[in-house]
Amino acid sequence: MHTREEQLAAFDRLLTIMDDLRVKCPWDRKQTFESLRQNTIEETYELASALIKKDMDEIAKELGDVLLHVIFYAKIASETNDFDIADVCNRLCDKLVFRHPHVYGEEAAKNAEEVSHLWEQVKLKEKGGNKTVLGGIPEALPALVKAYRIQDKAANVGFDWEQKEDVWDKVREEISEFENELKNDASTNREEEFGDLLFSLVNVARLYKLKPDNALEKTNQKFTRRFNYIEQQAIAQGRSLSEMTLDEMEALWQEAKKQTNE
Repeated sequence: MHTREEQLAAFDRLLTIMDDLRVKCPWDRKQTFESLRQNTIEETYELASALIKKDMDEIAKELGDVLLHVIFYAKIASETNDFDIADVCNRLCDKLVFRHPHVYGEEAAKNAEEVSHLWEQVKLKEKGGNKTVLGGIPEALPALVKAYRIQDKAANVGFDWEQKEDVWDKVREEISEFENELKNDASTNREEEFGDLLFSLVNVARLYKLKPDNALEKTNQKFTRRFNYIEQQAIAQGRSLSEMTLDEMEALWQEAKKQTNE
C-alpha cells in the first residue's frame, strides 16, 4: 500500500490534472453542475454494482470516477469563488468531528448501535443540520433504500419493536390485508397495501441486520445468471424461449442452479 505522502501526492496530481482539463479540454471546459449531475448518478450506481460484486479492481476504478466528480464540482465552484476542494474537505472534517463526540468529545459509545443512536441526536443539534429526525433523508432516494433509512432513523430515537421477532406479526397482518384487497375486484387500495407489505419486509431486513437493497440486487443478479443459462441452452438447441414449454424451462433452471452452485 502507499504511504501517506504518496497518497497526498496522488491527490495533488489529480487536482493538477483537473486544472489542466478545465483549461485545455473543450468538453471539460463547458461542463456545469447541471450537465454533470446525470453522469454523477450513473457513476454512483456503477460503484454500487461493483461493491455488490466485491470486485476490488472495479471498486477502485469506480471510486476514482466518483472522486473525479467531487473534484470537478469543487473546481467549477472555485471559478466563481463560491467554494473549493479545501472547503469541501474542511466542512467534512468539521462534521465528522462534531458527529463523533465519543471519539473527539466526552460522550461514550460502547458499540455500533450506541453510536447510531448518538449520531441521530447529534445531527439534530448540528448548526444548519436537520430540523426533524426524518428531515435529512433525500427525496430522490430509491424507494427501497429510503424505506430502510426512514425506519433506521425512527429506530435510533426509540420508535422500534421491543423484540425483533415481533415484526413477524406485522408482516402476517400486511400479507392478510393485501390478500383481502386482491380478492376484492373493486379495490382501489392494492398498491397501497402492497407498499405496506414491502415496508414491513424492509423492517424485517433492518431488524435482522440485512440491507434489503443489497439482498434484492443479489437476487436480481442470480436470477439473471440462471435465466441467461436457460436462454443459452435454448439457442444451443436451435430453439427460442417462446418455443419451449414451462416444464422444459424449469428443467434448465434446475440445471442452472447446479451449474452455479446457488
